[in-house]
Amino acid sequence: MAEKLTLTLDANDGKSGDVVILLRPDLAPKHVEQITSLAKDGFYDGLTFHRVIDGFMAQGGCPDGTGMGGAKQQIPAEFSRHPHIEGVCSMARSSNPNSASSQFFICLDDASFLDGQYTVWGEVESGMELVHALPKGEPPRYPGKIVKATVS
Repeated sequence: MAEKLTLTLDANDGKSGDVVILLRPDLAPKHVEQITSLAKDGFYDGLTFHRVIDGFMAQGGCPDGTGMGGAKQQIPAEFSRHPHIEGVCSMARSSNPNSASSQFFICLDDASFLDGQYTVWGEVESGMELVHALPKGEPPRYPGKIVKATVS
């Protein structure tokens, strides 16, 4: 059996717990490789959730906090049949399906209209209440932050 790989987001400075995401290389090996590499390099540390829409999703991973930035490398789409339901983590992208780089979103509710159009790379195992509690807005007035992202 393959070793379980997780991404842990300290989104509240360690005060309320962590968001633990089960990584799914079986669904999106290139995306999981990119995310784990960026996390190990400290790329996500200090970044905000710049777009949080109640009942839809929380988006983060933009280095400039606007939703327009990303990492240098873009990744070809790895679409799957996995549904976009509460707790599913998927890559954000432009209108080009092969433009994902560092930005991702966590579904706050059923978003099945995204199925087959965005790359699913993980699922929240614990801490979903912290994701739901993130300040809402596009962008939020006082956005929630990823204090530190670690892979284990």
